[in-house]
Amino acid sequence: MSFCCEFQGCNNVSAVIFDLDGTLLDTERATRGVLNEFLGKYGKELNKEREEKKRLGMTQKDSAALIVKDYQLPLTSDQFIKEINPLYRERWREVKALPGANRIIKHFVKNGVPMALASNSLREYINAKISQHKGWTESFSVILGHDQVKFGKPAPDLVGVKAANAAKIKVVAVPSRGESDCSKLANVTLNSLLEFQPELWGLPPFDDWVDNTLPIEPIHLNGLYVNGSLLGTTDATFAIPDQVVGLYFGWTKFNSDKNFKILVSIHLDFSSVAYKKIDVWLIDANTDLTSDHKKMQICLVGYIRALDNK
Repeated sequence: MSFCCEFQGCNNVSAVIFDLDGTLLDTERATRGVLNEFLGKYGKELNKEREEKKRLGMTQKDSAALIVKDYQLPLTSDQFIKEINPLYRERWREVKALPGANRIIKHFVKNGVPMALASNSLREYINAKISQHKGWTESFSVILGHDQVKFGKPAPDLVGVKAANAAKIKVVAVPSRGESDCSKLANVTLNSLLEFQPELWGLPPFDDWVDNTLPIEPIHLNGLYVNGSLLGTTDATFAIPDQVVGLYFGWTKFNSDKNFKILVSIHLDFSSVAYKKIDVWLIDANTDLTSDHKKMQICLVGYIRALDNK
């Protein structure tokens, strides 16, 4: 997310340029497994570490060329794109907005802040993704894909962290796994758009807090309660976006049909294998959670505040 200000050194926003995937949309999680499924048809196995780190911010054409080369596929880059695109398009229908995305878009529209969308995706793909989200297409004054400019990111024709710096625009980064290095170049780094404070940028504050808690769309987790943390299953760490970070209010069930109020803190540590730690506290002091390995179903319904993940 990049801000154009009235003059250098000023924080009063005159316009905003958003990236799409990983900033506004949870595209990566929705499409996770597509490449692995595709490679399986050719007897190849996905290299997860390489895919998470190597191709971030690349155009589809450049990424396709590398995938064909790395996995020695019997295809040209164009053939690869033609075969895999229908799989991605099917998943794009399921892509959800990241926490705080709808909220921040509506706030900028309400306060007359012009917005642009700049993505390394083709313009056709951008349209397909945002058309699933009510009001998004008409909210942006300008929408640019990499096929509409001469050079993609990090050149300033499109705007990413490096491109925004090159264009002397202020940058607010919301990094995912594998992007932590880019955030060092940003003016401000947020773990989630829920942490954004418009009043720091010369705009009216959000007015949707209720008793110091922000109501959010429900976020569901499942896992085992072990030593105060939710552990033991893929759902507990990978089934929520990287941008779900902070202190939350919610409800839980464990080994019964009764619901209990809870506080949940979600920390990120990109240097660790698990990369995410989820701690759980019951608000009801009469409930005993001293024994471990209880199966928990959690529903988060309110955001309270950011956490220091240092």
